[in-house]
Amino acid sequence: MHREQLTWLQHWAQRPKRKPLIIRGARQVGKSTLVNLFAQQSGLELVLLNFERNPEYAQVFTNKDPAQAVNMLALLFNQSITPGKSLLFLDEIQAQPAVLGALRYFYEEMPDLHIIAAGSLLDFELASPSFSMPVGRISYLHMGAMNFTEFLAAVGKDKLAQFVKTWQVGTEIPPVLHTELMQWLRRHMAVGGMPEAVAAFAQSGSYQACEEIKQDLLATFTDDFAKYAKANDQELIRTVFRKVPAMLGQKIKYVDMHRERKATDVARVIGQLCQARVITKVTHTAANGLPLSAEENPAFFKLLFLDTGLVSSVLNLSYQALQAEDLMLVNAGALAEQYVGQALLNSLEAHEHPYIHYWAREQRSSSAEVDFVIACERQVVPVEVKAGKSGSLKSLHLFLKEKPSPLAVRFNADLPSVLEGVHPLNNGQTKNYVLLSLPLYLAGECRRVAAAYAETARRIKSV
Repeated sequence: MHREQLTWLQHWAQRPKRKPLIIRGARQVGKSTLVNLFAQQSGLELVLLNFERNPEYAQVFTNKDPAQAVNMLALLFNQSITPGKSLLFLDEIQAQPAVLGALRYFYEEMPDLHIIAAGSLLDFELASPSFSMPVGRISYLHMGAMNFTEFLAAVGKDKLAQFVKTWQVGTEIPPVLHTELMQWLRRHMAVGGMPEAVAAFAQSGSYQACEEIKQDLLATFTDDFAKYAKANDQELIRTVFRKVPAMLGQKIKYVDMHRERKATDVARVIGQLCQARVITKVTHTAANGLPLSAEENPAFFKLLFLDTGLVSSVLNLSYQALQAEDLMLVNAGALAEQYVGQALLNSLEAHEHPYIHYWAREQRSSSAEVDFVIACERQVVPVEVKAGKSGSLKSLHLFLKEKPSPLAVRFNADLPSVLEGVHPLNNGQTKNYVLLSLPLYLAGECRRVAAAYAETARRIKSV
């Protein structure tokens, strides 16, 4: 199955002085498969070390001498290891985290050798106070679940995938094509983007086969809790893990997660689930300018789950349920918000640490909230997920009036449209704005489409 990170890996491989690469992501999102695909496509000879199966291989890296380590590995594997022609893959490296520290010497003394490391729950090791990461000598690639176009390609709908990936404002989407894409989006939401589930669906077309795989994946994530949560937090972390899908789109209050545990306990396990990358915080920002993180308030946040398919499984939402209801109204619109948030996260550059924000103003007479806020072409862009043509956009328009942003995006189940409007301001002046309304299946293209339209928004703002 094609993954878009392959393109990024090809660019990494061609850098004249590349750094060793660490792939970070939740369990079972396809990290190891990605490396194998990359080795096949690039023509590099793969040398695989799995530190869970063979922890003794870590001894090879203790002497801090890359040339000696490579010679020893060549003897152990009876395989030539040649810089520029070989790919050294250090899999499940979290089992021997000390090896990560040795990567700096490969960057300094053997930069021509392609080296990639990956592992499950790796972020816990990287955040450990006892671990010192070689700063400036490592590159990172972040992976999530498969996106909509990757899903389409996996099930043989390559032309649909290409249409979505290249769509621009002004390109007509005929109603029959729109209906077809919405149907495939429903399937994607039900199946999700975990590679094993997608592969099963592509091979059999069976939602039941996918469901069995997803339940196994959820059980695997639950089994992992014992590896990083304290013994007296096991019941708490299981409760929080299962509650997140039911609280999508809601500002998190610790008491709603568990009424019998302290807020500090709940905060701790939420942090651990974030490190395991099974959930992601959507953090509040004032959004007056860039970077958005400069005005974020970490005390206020919402949560996203790893994958819409896993959300559907936790909430017992079958494909039939997604088919029967207005997709924007399923679970009070929370599933659509999860999908858009997940798509925005996965559309970040592969080297960027996954982050996302929202905006809210809580006043007794004028409270407002915008689902997501992103940075695009040096602009702050608010993003709303609203049902139907008549969905209320009061908060979005309030944001556009109060903030310098001239461009906003709304996702729903309708065909694309562009609205150029004018807001009267309290000082007697006016502000021009552009509202892009896009169908849900274009959520993964939001940054690209908005970037292409940003200059138009700037022009309108300056009029």
